[in-house]
Amino acid sequence: MTPEQLQKLWDAGRLAALAGPAASDQQALAAAIGPDGLGPLEDRWGPGVVLGSGGSTGGRRWCLQPLAHLQASASATGRWLEGLGLDPASCLHLNSLPLHHVSGLLPWVRAQHWGACHQRLDPAWMRDPALLAAADPLDPGRPALLSLVPTQLQRLLAAAEGVVWLQRLALIWVGGAPLPPALAERARLAGLRLAPCYGATETAAMVCALAPEAFLAGASGCGAPLGDVELRLGAEQAVEVRCERLSPGWLEAGRLQPLPRTADGWWRSGDAGRLGPTGLELLGRLDGAIHSGGETVFPEVLEQRLAQLAQAAGLPLQALLLLPIDDPDWGQRLVALVRPDSPQQGWEELQLALQQLCDSWPPAERPGRWLLCPELAPAELGKWQRNHWRAWVDQLKAVEVVSPASVDVEPV
Repeated sequence: MTPEQLQKLWDAGRLAALAGPAASDQQALAAAIGPDGLGPLEDRWGPGVVLGSGGSTGGRRWCLQPLAHLQASASATGRWLEGLGLDPASCLHLNSLPLHHVSGLLPWVRAQHWGACHQRLDPAWMRDPALLAAADPLDPGRPALLSLVPTQLQRLLAAAEGVVWLQRLALIWVGGAPLPPALAERARLAGLRLAPCYGATETAAMVCALAPEAFLAGASGCGAPLGDVELRLGAEQAVEVRCERLSPGWLEAGRLQPLPRTADGWWRSGDAGRLGPTGLELLGRLDGAIHSGGETVFPEVLEQRLAQLAQAAGLPLQALLLLPIDDPDWGQRLVALVRPDSPQQGWEELQLALQQLCDSWPPAERPGRWLLCPELAPAELGKWQRNHWRAWVDQLKAVEVVSPASVDVEPV
């Protein structure tokens, strides 16, 4: 669906159902809508969208967001920009993300709401920094804003043309997946005005963002809540959100399942975090946390830590994923899936070097097994399909190397 088609539906008071091009997504969306269509929801909620949420560790849901909620999100983001001294209406809003994701829908909604200029970036440009720099040279007289996921940022930073192009942007929101510390440091060294942010389909996108000045000064995390949002931590350090733009709920077989909230309006996300001096810092997905030897472990945090250490040590590491496997003594143990920079590089040497980087970690955080996985890569928008890779481990499609040291470690 194009933005023009979407606007036509909204002008007619209709809901737009947005799914990616994959047949499985199209089929899942059709099943969620059911045979009666979206008419009853349109009568209740007016124009808006139904689009996918989740799909990494938890199941994919099809979330309803009325247009009024999307516009409220745009208003809150606009006030945040004004606090930085940027006039949203005078900015060029670049969009590199697909419309069927809330991260790609909102840049267009914001531009429409603010009366600003919106420009789509061809996905082919984002894969070729030299092509991007030539196709979209940017106007130095107009501040340009861009939303990226970490995978895109990493690709652009890998080429000199991409770095120069990014340096011309007034602000770069980065979200959708954790920002690796090593990648953040590379962006700081290049002077990029990154604004790491956090949001969800259920919250109509962004609920907090870190100011670029704070990022460049070394602050981590996703910043303070936007003006229309309240954040708190619940049980298990779950990030909880209260605002007026929470989704009414998810569609299942034609019925709207209300978004679970407390009696006073708080929605519990699937993410764990902590609140620090500069705002929210994410720890990882709660449904991805494991309990190992009596300890709660967040694999995503450990992935980032190990990847950062590997980069500092100059190891030829292309991708890394830590997953839980059942263990009779520990409850669960971590298994590490590893993709070297090239198939020709020595696996045993890399595995040993990675293991040594973890030697000083608490026992529950050290992977008990290391698997060579040449195909390892995140899916669209940089998210890891952890269920897919857990099934991959179960099918034993990797070359397994068991760490000799791991068998001597006892649970704490």
